[in-house]
Amino acid sequence: MATLQDIRRRIRSVQSTQKITRAMKLVAAAKLRRAQERIVEARPYAEKMAELVRTLGPSLGEDTHPLLARREEGRKLYVVITADKGLCGAFNANVIRRAGGLLRGGGEAVALVAVGRKARDFFRRRPWPIRTERSGLLDRLTFAQARELARELMRTFLGEEVDEVWVVFNEFRSVAVQKVVVERLLPIEEPGPSGSAGEGPGVEYLYEPDAERILGALLPRHVEGQIYRILLESAAGEHGARMTAMEAATKNAQEMIGKLTIQYNKARQERITKELLDIVGGAEALRSSAEG
Repeated sequence: MATLQDIRRRIRSVQSTQKITRAMKLVAAAKLRRAQERIVEARPYAEKMAELVRTLGPSLGEDTHPLLARREEGRKLYVVITADKGLCGAFNANVIRRAGGLLRGGGEAVALVAVGRKARDFFRRRPWPIRTERSGLLDRLTFAQARELARELMRTFLGEEVDEVWVVFNEFRSVAVQKVVVERLLPIEEPGPSGSAGEGPGVEYLYEPDAERILGALLPRHVEGQIYRILLESAAGEHGARMTAMEAATKNAQEMIGKLTIQYNKARQERITKELLDIVGGAEALRSSAEG
């Protein structure tokens, strides 16, 4: 049975842990607010850029720009984006599990770019080759960092080292919800049907200069913007997941402190009762010996 000193030591230990989890929750909440602002600002630009590129690309054909080229070999490069740290629930595990399934299904014609220490550490012990490792991006993300990664991916694709580039990441939905998304970055996705029967003809645009030159200038920027948006989604998702996990840990610590306090009070009451019984028993023994 645990002694009073052992119970007090456990209570102090849990209280110290609770202070840490509460502080981490507050830090994550502060970072989340800024990350939410950045992703809300970046989404409209990235979506409009994607809409423009997907409208121009099919109308000009795949031979218009090398970034639109579709190849038959099927060699795929997966960019797996995780956090650098843990203590954020299933944020990292969900992405790694999804990426592992895709890599196993791709056979030997796959390669990997690990963004985040958790992805790097996991896939280092696996048979798939890691072409590039990046860490420290999500904590202090800048557009220059996203542009550097995007240009590296474009060089790999244009050099015909791979035929497709896919990104596996957590899309930020809310503080408590992050959805794992697998998105093809290169070649550019073709849009669906422009309209169904009865909606009338599609809108035709006039471009100045010509559409081909505009597309050539927009495609690299589009890829850079998509990578930046994806990294922002992951950063916001990480902070939201950590905030949720630390809030749950703080509540669990409070419940444990309450249970330990009850256990301590019961043990202290038993000890006091035992001491009182010893005193009463000693007094009765003295009285009996005095009467004898």
